[in-house]
Amino acid sequence: MSAPPFIQSTLLPPPWTQHTAPTGQIYYFNPHTNESTYVRPVPSFLAGQNATQLQVKKKDKPLFKTQIPGTEWLRVKTTEGRVFYSHKVKKESVWTVPDGIKEAVEEFERQEKEKQHPKESEPFAVQAAKVTRTTEDEQRLEVERVKSQIQSDLIKRKADDDGVMKGMHASKKAKVQDEEDESEEEDGGIEEEWQREAAAQLAVEAEEIERAKEEAKKVEEENRRKEAAEQEGKAKELEAYASQFSLEEGKALFKTLLREKDINPLHPWDTSLPKFVNDKRYSLLPTVSARKEAFDEYCRDRARELRQQNVKKEKGTTSQEDFETLLTTEVKSTRASWTDFRRTWKKDRRFYGWGRDDREREKRFREFIKDLGQKKKAAAEKAEADFLALLKEKAVITDGAVWKEVKKDLVSDPRYDAVGSSSLREELFNTFIKAKGGGLQTVSNSEVMTTVDAESDAAKTKDDKEERRKRAVKEREERVRAERDRLEASIGRSKSDLNKEEGERDFKSLLTDAIRDPQTSWDAALPQLQADPRFRDSPLPLNQQLHLFHTHVGYLRSKHLNNLHALLESHTPGLATPFRGLPLESLLKALPVTRLGFGVDDLEHEFSRWQRERNQKARTAFDEMLRENSFVSFWGKLGKVGGEGVDGGVKRDDDDDEEGEGGGGKVDMKALAKNITTEEITKVLKNDKRFIVFDHVPEQRENWVREYLSQLSAPDLSVHVPASGAP
Repeated sequence: MSAPPFIQSTLLPPPWTQHTAPTGQIYYFNPHTNESTYVRPVPSFLAGQNATQLQVKKKDKPLFKTQIPGTEWLRVKTTEGRVFYSHKVKKESVWTVPDGIKEAVEEFERQEKEKQHPKESEPFAVQAAKVTRTTEDEQRLEVERVKSQIQSDLIKRKADDDGVMKGMHASKKAKVQDEEDESEEEDGGIEEEWQREAAAQLAVEAEEIERAKEEAKKVEEENRRKEAAEQEGKAKELEAYASQFSLEEGKALFKTLLREKDINPLHPWDTSLPKFVNDKRYSLLPTVSARKEAFDEYCRDRARELRQQNVKKEKGTTSQEDFETLLTTEVKSTRASWTDFRRTWKKDRRFYGWGRDDREREKRFREFIKDLGQKKKAAAEKAEADFLALLKEKAVITDGAVWKEVKKDLVSDPRYDAVGSSSLREELFNTFIKAKGGGLQTVSNSEVMTTVDAESDAAKTKDDKEERRKRAVKEREERVRAERDRLEASIGRSKSDLNKEEGERDFKSLLTDAIRDPQTSWDAALPQLQADPRFRDSPLPLNQQLHLFHTHVGYLRSKHLNNLHALLESHTPGLATPFRGLPLESLLKALPVTRLGFGVDDLEHEFSRWQRERNQKARTAFDEMLRENSFVSFWGKLGKVGGEGVDGGVKRDDDDDEEGEGGGGKVDMKALAKNITTEEITKVLKNDKRFIVFDHVPEQRENWVREYLSQLSAPDLSVHVPASGAP
């Protein structure tokens, strides 16, 4: 019986509140304890009754204890049908089988199962008795478990349904009790009948489960036996396969397997193993260590091959052949200069990919220009010879033949175009005519006499033209030669500057690589420098090399000195720390000190110099602090004003009679300034680090303050001129 709705709503004990979950189910929440429950909380006056009823519920208790043979453990079965394991000595209990007794437990359970299944040799009656006892035990356990579950459900239902009504209707207690007794009697009969049916059904189900387990076990054993047979067959097959090869052949085939699978040489053994473990060549090596050794060899060889391939690819794009191709395709004239060529192609991989330096590349460029000139000269000579042969073969040259008429029959021949200049072709034609003069057809004397005068005049005119032409050509050649000399000189200067700059950069790089000790001298470092080609090929003069060397050594020394100063600063927090107060033993072993080769005296000398610099910087910062402080500047300058100021003081306003203690009068600012002593200034500056650093010399610091105040000048005073007509 459940309580009426109005009783449930009014008897919800504080601070419990009722809520509805997203699923529509009602639950209750206590904000004081942050507790949530689906069971309606019982009011406080019924808590005692419910607690008494809940105590009736039986706990899960041990039912059977069985000693596991050969161990100190007990297997315990509870009334709820659960199983746990307990150690007799350690008094320890666990719900799972401990690792140390797993095999013993399995053997014990196997023996129990053998006992449960009758042997063929036993009589049928004995087997039936054993089966009956086992079934009865299981049924008894199941009945106990069902009883405890039913009792707990009944107690809970009674606590929820009847507890509230009993508390609210105390006057009807006897009547309700009678009804409950009758209900319990009815429930008891129903419960006994239900328990018998449940026990019988559970016994049948237990037998079916046991048979299913046995069948599953048989199937599993059969599968295991088949799998073992298959593995044994595979092992024999692999053994027979491996026996065909020697150890070296097996290693070679194993590496071939790795190469076929394209195993990454950078991956570890565990990562790569699944890719090739199923291949039969995996079993050619007898042990795992041998396989790992072969795997490591493969990784080393494969990584080396990949590096060589990358190097070949890079060399293939930066070889001498590419540089030669660049020269062949881009340099067409023998007048090309190295400076222009380098400036145009210095960022091209074909240019900078070959040769140790620009000196080697320039040498090859000069050789190519020379070869190009020879090739062009040979080609020009061959073209001239072919042109003369063309004239002999095809030209019909008669008396008074003109080149303009003769060349019409020759333009279609490729040997005509081989001579690139038309003036050169005409000159070759004239040379050919002169050489063939003796073979021309003879003419009559009269014709010769008539043409002699004309030819002589033409010869004179031609000689004059030839003279002028030669003179003009000579002048032009001189101008070209002068311009070429000027350009070559300019190029030479640029090349010299460029070589000097590159040489200086290479020499600095050499010093950075070779000279790392700041105590090294030039004479001591010279043998090491001479072994480097950058020193031998350097275009720099000796004095510049010495200058760069000393600059580099000075840089090294300054770097180590800075490190030493930082080390000293970590051990000297203040300016008053003496040299003997330093940890000399550890300082002398420090890297900056050993690099500089300092002993105790040298270290003391450097410490003194460094302290002097620190004191000087601190004193400069102290003076700057005094100049920055407005309090010191104002009162220090005001103290320099003579008398009581310009007007004899600062007058108070007459209207403000109650202001101040005197209620009027004048305030002498100079008198106030005189009261500002060094102690007042010290109070103002005492928190400044630039002031604190001189705490070890307070008298000297005070003298510096007085000295600063004495150097201050009086401030510029404003003069107020009264307006005309003012009283």
